[in-house]
Amino acid sequence: MARRAISTITGGPARSVLGIHVFHCPDVVGIVAKLSECIASRGGNIRSVDVFVPENNEFVFDPTYWPRDVVDNDFIKLSKLFSAEKSIVRVPDLDPKYKIVILASKQEHCLVDLLYKWQEGRLPVDISCVISNHQRAPNTHVIRFLERHGIPYHYLPTSAGNKREAEILELAEDTDFLVLARYMQILSGRFLESYGKDIINIHHGLLPSFKGGSPSKQAFDAGVKLIGATSHFVSQELDAGPIIEQMVERVSHRDTLQSFVQKSENLEKQCLVQAIKSYCELRVLPYQENKTLVF
Repeated sequence: MARRAISTITGGPARSVLGIHVFHCPDVVGIVAKLSECIASRGGNIRSVDVFVPENNEFVFDPTYWPRDVVDNDFIKLSKLFSAEKSIVRVPDLDPKYKIVILASKQEHCLVDLLYKWQEGRLPVDISCVISNHQRAPNTHVIRFLERHGIPYHYLPTSAGNKREAEILELAEDTDFLVLARYMQILSGRFLESYGKDIINIHHGLLPSFKGGSPSKQAFDAGVKLIGATSHFVSQELDAGPIIEQMVERVSHRDTLQSFVQKSENLEKQCLVQAIKSYCELRVLPYQENKTLVF
């Protein structure tokens, strides 16, 4: 099933009109191409399109007849033809997984959740290492997990005058993107420019009303009724990068501080995982100056 918004030029004085087309048929090769060709042949232009296939396939092909390198070349030609700002092709069954580095501080609910989701095969990434400004003892569950799976742990203590950014850049040199899993350090603009790739962050939805120490207790004491979490790209402005995913949940007078915090942390875990999955599945498209389209 496809739904398109179409603009056309009619006879007489030139003017654009908007048409909406709903098309429902069995899934076969060439539907989108033929419909697009029909619209273009009449001077129309597709303004937006949503396509749903029950099997949830973006597109399928036989590598025997369309080799992987030819796929890239074909889409490169199309991107040049239409002056595309971005053209990326991923074939999960053939391409290497995204390589990431996870940065975390003392709070480890997001870190632990990512590690177990990765172990279960629910995250399409390879974890190169974990970097933290918090030292963890050898017998802790995080360190034991990392050692069991051969993932290095780098303890890089920070100070006001040294954020250890040079070492982080060196460790992250061959990664595809970084994940800040409650990493409580601000990365400088120089670091962002030097790294030059995307960085995904997570924070609770209590900002900006409740800042500083114990924001959850502040919100609990204030009797808030709605809490949330936001995952976004890191930019030079603190916690203001383009939003990838947001989640909310209601709380009430029946919640204790413990259940309040647990709900907040669960939202952070779910929100971060969903943001990473959406990013890896190429469902996140930067739009305008500080927005994203998430399909």
